[in-house]
Amino acid sequence: MTTARTTTARTALVTGAARGIGAATARRLAADGHQVAVLDLREADAEATATTIREAGGTALAVSADVADEDAVTAAVTRVADELGPPTVLVNNAGTLRDNLLFKMSVDDWDAVLSVHLRGAFLVSRAVQQHQVAARWGRVVNLSSTSALGNRGQANYAAAKAGMQGFTKTLAIELGPFGVTVNAVAPGFIETDMMRAVAERTGMAYDDLLAAAAKDVPVRRVGRPDDVAAAVSFFCSEDASYVSGQVLYVAGGPRA
Repeated sequence: MTTARTTTARTALVTGAARGIGAATARRLAADGHQVAVLDLREADAEATATTIREAGGTALAVSADVADEDAVTAAVTRVADELGPPTVLVNNAGTLRDNLLFKMSVDDWDAVLSVHLRGAFLVSRAVQQHQVAARWGRVVNLSSTSALGNRGQANYAAAKAGMQGFTKTLAIELGPFGVTVNAVAPGFIETDMMRAVAERTGMAYDDLLAAAAKDVPVRRVGRPDDVAAAVSFFCSEDASYVSGQVLYVAGGPRA
């Protein structure tokens, strides 16, 4: 596993952690020494990531919850606190795509994306912050995106990811006095199952999509989930105790 950065064992909660960036982040935080609650919509999916962590010698708990459901979030965070210990590290990664041009986008498409990303981050952060405030220490990392700067066919997703940045900066102000830092990571094009679904929807071969995307990236490759997990790991570490309210673009270059 990755060399640990953090030596103090804490309980971390990662949402949308069954696959992709969330799974890579859960594994990285476990390697850093944290006990990790792997949260996803279906517990069976979350269990796959949790099992990988345990097989590598870490401690992990699979938890299911719809992050947009207030009661489900409350129950999930309570379970994590009871079984692993109070969560003081939170990564709001859960997300969904419902891409379409504005004139084709349905109200359901809009609501679904804003609900998972923004309502979900709000509900989980609100539930977790009580444990962070009690501990007088905490880390929150929210997943934004380069799409926050605007992206054709993603009015809903871009609005949600831009909202995550405003949410991040506001929580940094509110929670800072309690020893809690709040930052955001904004990935560019990352090779995930979500991008594979984009390729299928557009009728483009996945390898061709990756190759085309890489041409627009200064470092001439697309990102990997572990690239994002490394940035999250830093924000969750003791080394980042004086860094808060920041948005770090992990996009292979200065342009989205």
